[in-house]
Amino acid sequence: MKTKILFAALTLSSVLYAQDSVYLLQSVTVTSSLNEKKISETGRNVFTIRGNVFYTQAVQSLDEFLRYLPGVEIQQRGKQGSQSDIVIRGGTFQQVLVLIDGMRINDPLTGHFSMYIPIHPSEIERIEILKGPAAALWGSEAVGGVINIITKTFQKNTLRKHFRFRGQAGEYELFNGDVSYHSQIGKTSFAAGLITNHAKGEPLRGTTGFFHNTTASASAGFSLKKDWRIHVRMAGDIRHFNAQNFYTTFFSDTAKENVKSWWNHVHIYKKANNGYWQSDISFKRLQDIFYFRPSTAPNKNFTTSLNAQMLRSLRWKKLQFTGGVQSLMRQIKSNDRGNHQLWHTAFFGILQHQIGNHFFLNESVRLGWDENYGWIFVPQFSASYTKEKLTLRSSAGRSFRDADFTERYNNYNKPVVTAGRIGNPFLNAERSFSAEIGFDYKFTPSLTIRSSGFGNFHKGLIDWVPTPYSQMPRQVNLIPNGNYALARNIEDVQTLGAECDAVYYKEWGTGNHVMLTAGMIWMHNRNPDSLPAFYLNGFARFLKNFSFSLRYGSFTFSMNGLYKLRNAQKANAIQAEISRSYFVLNAKISYLFWKQRGMIFVMADNLFDTRYSDILGARMPGRWISGGFQIDLPKF
Repeated sequence: MKTKILFAALTLSSVLYAQDSVYLLQSVTVTSSLNEKKISETGRNVFTIRGNVFYTQAVQSLDEFLRYLPGVEIQQRGKQGSQSDIVIRGGTFQQVLVLIDGMRINDPLTGHFSMYIPIHPSEIERIEILKGPAAALWGSEAVGGVINIITKTFQKNTLRKHFRFRGQAGEYELFNGDVSYHSQIGKTSFAAGLITNHAKGEPLRGTTGFFHNTTASASAGFSLKKDWRIHVRMAGDIRHFNAQNFYTTFFSDTAKENVKSWWNHVHIYKKANNGYWQSDISFKRLQDIFYFRPSTAPNKNFTTSLNAQMLRSLRWKKLQFTGGVQSLMRQIKSNDRGNHQLWHTAFFGILQHQIGNHFFLNESVRLGWDENYGWIFVPQFSASYTKEKLTLRSSAGRSFRDADFTERYNNYNKPVVTAGRIGNPFLNAERSFSAEIGFDYKFTPSLTIRSSGFGNFHKGLIDWVPTPYSQMPRQVNLIPNGNYALARNIEDVQTLGAECDAVYYKEWGTGNHVMLTAGMIWMHNRNPDSLPAFYLNGFARFLKNFSFSLRYGSFTFSMNGLYKLRNAQKANAIQAEISRSYFVLNAKISYLFWKQRGMIFVMADNLFDTRYSDILGARMPGRWISGGFQIDLPKF
């Protein structure tokens, strides 16, 4: 009861919204339009937060940081970056597109890897969360929303010289390390960092919840003559973790998994008359080694993604057009799913115009061709009216998502499969139509409320459905009495919902501040087919989450919490269940010393020792106490 009262008090306090502080940036976005625009001009619900908030919060990985931001549901399978699914506005976790500086990092193997973000937190300038579809601009997966991580070296802002070192230790043999360095020499900027999290973890059935997760990244920016800018990035990400019941509810499951990925990105920008030219090319390589049991042969999957795009933006008075072309190659080599390669090419553009002083229109369109589903046409429209304190906004558009290699070919290449999930090479691409209407009201320059109502109408949504052998489209390596779930297109799914986001930020004195972000979202879906689908029934019907930080003098206190209401589930074979609801709270207190260059802190994950799972069978840890120190040298 006390935890519910505490959460309610924090939520009521969060009906306050701040603008353009050291930590929060709520006035500018690029994700919804490819150009820097005020949020009030986009007609969309976009939440933006600066990357340096990460180090003030009671979190230890980027997926945990996102977990407590308004309107975002993170379904964790393991702690501190082991694995998480991301859901925005219901649907499935494959329907959220994750970008780094405007280039997709979603892996063609599975949407389970979308949160493997190969960027050190210190390199993040800001994170933009666009709620609702944006497939007309960004393509497949941009159905429920888009998360765009914008980094410091890929911006025209100069970097401050800075060195940071951080160490942390705690229960279950926890040891975390974090080191980063930024510098600016003339017109050249450089940033690099390494973050590594390790623990033995709590005891589980025949194993432990261990993880060994490390991310290293380095980037550089060069400003040249005649308004040319070049930015480059290289990053590596290695994660080795317990994966028991991450994908099955079998008692024999004592799985572990090793995922390695490499990310490279080259960005070229040229300012031109009335606009700009921009070109990008990114390359991602991922290796996934999965052991169902130590004695079994592993699944070995190797994927490659090559993405290239070019943009041209033109502005004339109150009219701006940005158009481009994108080409994407996806490839897999696997002893389980076989060897496959797919190409996708698209032309896209957005027209933005202002009518008078208060009315803004945005029309975007995409014409694409894919080896799987052929030609596709995707339009999107949004509008906003803003005057003084009030902004009214609306948007509507179509979106799509193609099946990943797991949905098409899981267990496709094995000699005999007696049970489990079976891929379906005959899947069609998902199609959907979404619409929303909302408002933002700014009481003062630092006080705003943002609220939206939305509807998503899916055709052919892909999910795993229990299916008998006789109905399997491919029976080559299956047995008649096997227990299978087939990837299928569900004909019609409708999701209706409402959301409210809020942020409060205030500074006083020298360095003192209080910050609070919070969100609430209600959702309901309807599936006329009444099929017992897996992921479609997994998202929260009601979600509250918040992040709080208070600094006074040398002390900083922060909390992160969420309340989730969802469908209950049970798996008797492994004595596991998903409770109908749960509340979890993290807390952290820190003290600055040595002229504020040093810091010591104590952190409690899951402070009230809640026993819960986001995914059936994947049990999350209870209370976890740790502590550490941080050294900041701003002129190193």
